[in-house]
This record gives sequence, structure tokens and C-alpha cells, in this order.
Amino acid sequence: MNTHFNDSGLELLFSTRRAPASVLGRLIDTEDTDALFSAAMIRRREYYGNKIYTRGLIEFTNHCKNNCLYCGIRAANKNTERYRLTKPDILECCRAGYEIGFRTFVLQGGEDTYFTDGILCDIVYDIKSSYPDCAVTLSVGERSRESYKKLFDAGADRYLLRHETASPGHYAKLHPSVMSLENRKRCLFELKDIGYQVGSGFMVGSPYQTLDNLVEDLLFLCELKPDMIGIGPFLPHKDTPFGDFKKGSIKRCLNLIAILRLMFPNALIPATTALGTIAPDGRERGFTAGANVVMPNLSPSSVRRLYTLYDNKLCTGTEAAEHYGELKAKAAGLGFEVVSDRGDAKALRTE
Repeated sequence: MNTHFNDSGLELLFSTRRAPASVLGRLIDTEDTDALFSAAMIRRREYYGNKIYTRGLIEFTNHCKNNCLYCGIRAANKNTERYRLTKPDILECCRAGYEIGFRTFVLQGGEDTYFTDGILCDIVYDIKSSYPDCAVTLSVGERSRESYKKLFDAGADRYLLRHETASPGHYAKLHPSVMSLENRKRCLFELKDIGYQVGSGFMVGSPYQTLDNLVEDLLFLCELKPDMIGIGPFLPHKDTPFGDFKKGSIKRCLNLIAILRLMFPNALIPATTALGTIAPDGRERGFTAGANVVMPNLSPSSVRRLYTLYDNKLCTGTEAAEHYGELKAKAAGLGFEVVSDRGDAKALRTE
């Protein structure tokens, strides 16, 4: 393959999937986005062709014991109307999603102590029993190794847990003192050891974030070697300590999606809801930067507006599962095919 790039750092990253910290820092804010995105799309096609995989997102509880300073469902936010979905509610979401064509269900929620191992295992087991050709992904935060193992044995296939920032000092500025980056990393490596397909990721433009912090994030992911990587721009919530901070940069976020595709060509990288919230065409721009996953909302319409991690969170239009046909048409217009498939991560090839 004869590929030429204007930026020598980009050529290095394309050929080796690794680059020095100085090169990564330069690429994060490169103005040569055409070359960056073109390289990312070459890698994307090598592993995934033009396919976009869908996940049916079920936001089943907005109760959370934590007080992360950026999050709208933090325990200290008394203005949030709380809810929990029942097991019949969740199974009905899965039934509707299966009929639409989803073959992965993502159960996402705050760290809600109501959902014990027994309750969650029962839900996971029933989903897998009803839809054995589907994957179940959990995103329910930090738990013990024993808890993760029980959920895995009940049938959970994947686990999403964003590390948010790989810098201990920066982590401490975003979270209360009872939380630690060390424990977050412990969870991620234990999940991998148990056998989950593991997803991590970080916010782009979070308060006090530096360029060096973002480079640390990329280097940590090299150590973790995740199957899935989810990033999105920081978006403030008015009822949090960071309510007056500015939004993250969509340009920087798109550049990072492309960099991640080059560094992890086999990874599943979503065009996140936050991208669609910060810009009307944000999700579509994510696809052209190298993203290959989308997660339409399967939650009951009555509660979607209550899962407010940040202000003005998108939950209608093509972000909603009932507009699946519109999503497919938009993707086709960009040259992509939305498929009904579990969409497991590909194995990394040795070249």
C-alpha cells in the first residue's frame, strides 16, 4: 500500500500503531484533518469494511451513590427526578429492540446499590435465555471482582467502564476523594482477566484537562488494550460543580477518534450521544473520522429525559431506537451500512 501523509507523525502512527508522546500531542490538534481522517478510514475498512454496528441502549436507573463533579445524576443533585426500570420493563425494551434488529443490548446505569448481584444476574440471565444470539453489555460502574465474575457467569459478554482520565492528579479534580484512579484501573484489568470484552474511554475537554493528560489517556489505553473505546466531548450539567465550564471541542474529539482508530484498528469505537448533542451532525462526523458503532436509545420514552448526565442530552430523532430506519438511511448516504449483528471486536492482526 502506497500511502503518503503530510505529517511525518501521522505516517509513523499509521505504520506502527505506536508513536512517541510528542507525536501524539501534535496529532491531537493537527489541522491536517483530511490526511488524518483518510488514514483512519483506511484502517477502518481493513478491519470492518463500511459496517456500522448498533447497540440497543437501555438506561435502566439514574440512581447513583457517587458524586462525580461532572455528572448530572450525581447523588448530591437533588433536582434530578429518579427512576428505576423493573425487570419486565427491561425485557420489554429487549423485545422491542430485537424486533427492530438489535443484537446487542447495553444495560447502563448509575452505581445503584438497589441492583445487587442477585438482581442483576437474574436480569442478565433472562435476557441471554430469551435472546441467545445477542450480546449483553453492562455499564454499571465499579464493583468487586466477585461481582464481575457472577455477572459474567450469568451471561454478560461485555463491560463498559470509562477511565475518564489516566492522570491521578486530574482524576482527583473530577471525582470525590473516596474514588480513585487506582481502583478504576483495578476494575478494568480484572474485567479483562475474567474474560469480558472490555471498553474504556475518556472525556475530551473536561475541566482542568491538559494536552499531556490526553496523551496519558492514549498511552494508558495502549497498556489496557481494550476491545471498545468510547470518547466524547465534555458537556456541562447546570446542577453540578462544573455547570459553568465550557464544552469540550468537537474538532479535538474527532481528531482523537481518528487517532484511536489508527492506534487500535480492531477496536469498536462508537459515535457517542455526546457527539450528536454538541453538533447536529456530530455523530455522522464521527463515522467519517473512524467510528463504527452507534447506540440508539431503547429506554422507555417516559424516562429518557431523566437520564441527564449533561444538559440537553440528545434522546430523540435518530438517537431513538424507533427511528432506526432513518439512521440507516443517513448512514447509507455517507457510504456506510448499518447492520444487525452482535458486532464483536476483531482480533488484532500482526502485520
